[in-house]
Amino acid sequence: MRILDGIASLADQYDGFILDIWGVVHDGRSPYPGVIDALARLKAAGKKVAFLSNAPRRGWFVEKQLAAMGVTGDLHDGAMTSGEITWINLRDRPDAFFQSLGDKAVHIGPERDHSTIETLPITLVSDPAEASFVLNTGPDPDLPADVGSHEAVLVACAAQKLPMVCVNPDREVMVAGQKLICAGALADRYMALGGTVREIGKPDPAAYPYALGLLGIEDRSKVLAIGDSPRTDLAGAQAAGIDVLWALTGLAAEAHGDAPASDTLVAVAKAAGVSPIAALSGLRW
Repeated sequence: MRILDGIASLADQYDGFILDIWGVVHDGRSPYPGVIDALARLKAAGKKVAFLSNAPRRGWFVEKQLAAMGVTGDLHDGAMTSGEITWINLRDRPDAFFQSLGDKAVHIGPERDHSTIETLPITLVSDPAEASFVLNTGPDPDLPADVGSHEAVLVACAAQKLPMVCVNPDREVMVAGQKLICAGALADRYMALGGTVREIGKPDPAAYPYALGLLGIEDRSKVLAIGDSPRTDLAGAQAAGIDVLWALTGLAAEAHGDAPASDTLVAVAKAAGVSPIAALSGLRW
């Protein structure tokens, strides 16, 4: 597998780029070195750039966070998030699952994720017996950040047979070098308890049309997706018919170190069922 030091050699091959955020653009606190310069060069070359994140909050919220890190609106064409996709589906109720959810939810997660239901006729309740579904956006900040600490609320919701909307399929994330659990880890436990779960976001290929809409590009062969997770970023884009580039930052760096061997990457990609066009040591020009 080729390991590239930057994206300059690929820029002319694609008209649009779909970038994961956490683990590719930033580490949870600040952008990786060279990211802002790379984005500026892509835009100067006339390329379209959209972010697709499993962040369990709306796109405007994430765009505001990015701008505070220096990734300003002139450097991209918008952020699509699993929180935004959830909000759209809760608004439009496009299928039987969403039509069945009702209008009262137990929320597991921090208050900042309430944007996933803002302006919608949905009420948050604390008692599972009063709820019609579970809105899972990640660990409750009032509890220790591990799955076991959430056992009581998960068991109570499962006993009421509440369907769960998991607004972040990631199982874990790296924050400034520390690995933390995400909503997907709680969803795994809920399913083990017999609960029904709908995960929104990558690796579901249905997430990609939303990002392609931000790019305004219909020909998927002219789009490149960049992500650090084979299970979500690479698998999802590949299933959507989009070329993938494996960023060796974020979760990839935690799993394989700063300078993994090509043979190691080939084996990991094969085991994950993905075929990236190359690996990327970091998102820089």
